Amino acid sequence: MNISDRYRELTDDVRLILDAPVDDSAGEALKAQQIIDQAAQDMEELEELVGDIPQMHLESKLTPVLLKSHSQLDRARLLLVELGAEDRAAAVWELEQKIYRLLNAL
Repeated sequence: MNISDRYRELTDDVRLILDAPVDDSAGEALKAQQIIDQAAQDMEELEELVGDIPQMHLESKLTPVLLKSHSQLDRARLLLVELGAEDRAAAVWELEQKIYRLLNAL
C-alpha cells in the first residue's frame, strides 16, 4: 500500500473513533472527543491532496500534520485513561502506532 493510501486509511480510522458513542455525562470524555475531532480535521485537510503531492515532497507536507495529530491523539488517550475508558484509549493508541509507522515510511 502506498503512502497516500495509508494516509487516507489512517484518516478514516480516526473518523471511526469519532463515530463511537461517548459517555456524555463526563466532561473529560467530551474534551477527549473534541481533541480527537481536531486531529481528524487536521488530517482531513490533506486527505484529498495527498495523492497529488510529488513523492519527494510527501515527507515535508505530511510530517507536520502527522506529528500534530499524534500529539492531539496522545492527549486524548491520556484523558481517556484517566477516565477509565481503557478500550477507547487502546483504540487511540493503535492510531498513534499507525501514525508512527507512516512517519517511518516517509
